[in-house]
Amino acid sequence: MMLSFINSISRWAIPLLLLAIPTIGIIRKVPIYESFVAGAKEGYNTSVRILPYLVAMLIAIQIFRQSGAMDKLIMFMAPLTQKLGVPNEVLPLAIIRPLSGSGALAMLSYILGTYGPDSFIGRLASTIQGCTETTFYVITVYFGSVGIKKIRHSLITCLAADIVGFIVSVLIVAKIFG
Repeated sequence: MMLSFINSISRWAIPLLLLAIPTIGIIRKVPIYESFVAGAKEGYNTSVRILPYLVAMLIAIQIFRQSGAMDKLIMFMAPLTQKLGVPNEVLPLAIIRPLSGSGALAMLSYILGTYGPDSFIGRLASTIQGCTETTFYVITVYFGSVGIKKIRHSLITCLAADIVGFIVSVLIVAKIFG
């Protein structure tokens, strides 16, 4: 019964939103088309402003991966993480997640395809994916879109939150499924 209700809501959520938003705009006498065009123009201008930051970040990620630096970092971290019960198979995901959402999603997909979603590694990888953030991407896009060049303590704070998310993921999955 509950699953059927949730499926119905899921099926109708987007069409209802697409109908409700213009309807509310008409009721409030908002010039809908003009507002949409102004928003699209602003979005385009924002995209053009942040494009150099995104390109630089994507190039840096590829250099990091292709140079073998990520593999060296995993080898460096392995002795410590193995003592903590972290399988080496999830370390690439933990390293790439702050850098690239699509790269992390591709790694998660590979991990789930290789080890299965119900394995310890699959559950840990899924939890890491959900408990961490694409820190560099978020800082690049949001800070770049408003012209902030000095990120000060934001990067350190965000990376610390990612580390905590990783550690808590390991602890929770080990406690529940270990």
